[in-house]
Amino acid sequence: MIKVLVVDDSMMFREMLARELRKDPALTVVGTATDPFDARDKIVALNPDVMTLDVEMPKMDGIEFLRRLLPQYPIPVIVSSSLAGSVFDAMEAGAVDFVAKPGIGPGETENYARELTAKIKIAARVNVLAKRQAAAALPAQPVRQQPLAQIRTAPGKEIVIAVGASTGGTEAIFNLLTRLPANIPGIVMVQHMPPGFTQLYAERLNKACAFTVKEAEDNDAVTAGLALLAPGGDCHMKLVKGPRGYSVRLLAGEKVSGHRPSVNYLFDSVADAAGANAIGVILTGMGADGAKGLLNMRGKGAHTIGQDEGSCVVYGMPMVAFNTGAVAKQLPLLQMPAEICARLSLNSRG
Repeated sequence: MIKVLVVDDSMMFREMLARELRKDPALTVVGTATDPFDARDKIVALNPDVMTLDVEMPKMDGIEFLRRLLPQYPIPVIVSSSLAGSVFDAMEAGAVDFVAKPGIGPGETENYARELTAKIKIAARVNVLAKRQAAAALPAQPVRQQPLAQIRTAPGKEIVIAVGASTGGTEAIFNLLTRLPANIPGIVMVQHMPPGFTQLYAERLNKACAFTVKEAEDNDAVTAGLALLAPGGDCHMKLVKGPRGYSVRLLAGEKVSGHRPSVNYLFDSVADAAGANAIGVILTGMGADGAKGLLNMRGKGAHTIGQDEGSCVVYGMPMVAFNTGAVAKQLPLLQMPAEICARLSLNSRG
């Protein structure tokens, strides 16, 4: 049984959330709290396994609370907010994952509770102390790889880098991309994220990276020095190859591997469009999305890299990919940028 503490300043929302979470027999709501000070006392008294946390609260906001709380009580926290920018600050402060607060439309509350329940179960398995120790070991400033030598490729054989991630992926992608040089080949990415959050996340990455990062739009060209992030919502992102090179299509469709956009969908399209002229990277995340697509990429000659267990928040997607033979090289997160650049230099010489 997973013991959950619900923290939110709205009494109505707290009661609704506690009621919905109690519907799952694997969860027990041991208490609720109205603000960070109340939450701190409840954590000490009730010893919850996971805490859900609102960002905007009286007396102290959720982000500051996380910064003060986690060094003393390394508890997995799922942030609940409608403010995308605050969510990413909370993730940087140590939250395991986030869920967008529900709107007022039909079924919104039920969908929200279902997603939150699933993420609570994942968070309960996360070693927050190890996560914090790994974060503390990171350099204060990213050590960026040196600019790549001119990559010589025949027309139509340009390299594409495909990246997929889920739980813990916002920080993993940030730490990967900020260490890559400005003249990196085109990057296409899927990070499981609700609609409305991917644009702000791409903007956040764009400010920190040496190259351009943007939320993908239909028919965007995939070019060197540009990373495209699949938008959250109702579309998958597909890499296509045309007379002028690579581009992406945003296509409506059913969920693949339980997700939309799906990493498998993207990776399969990269295998078909780029073949051996691709590098596939699978990062932290729960489940198996991306494993089959990465195996397809490797079968077509792409170089494939998986994040190792020690640097993952959740060693799920990379583990399945590794166990099925989809990963050619498994590495700690911070060794991945050098591996990508080394592979690109090798391709250039070849």
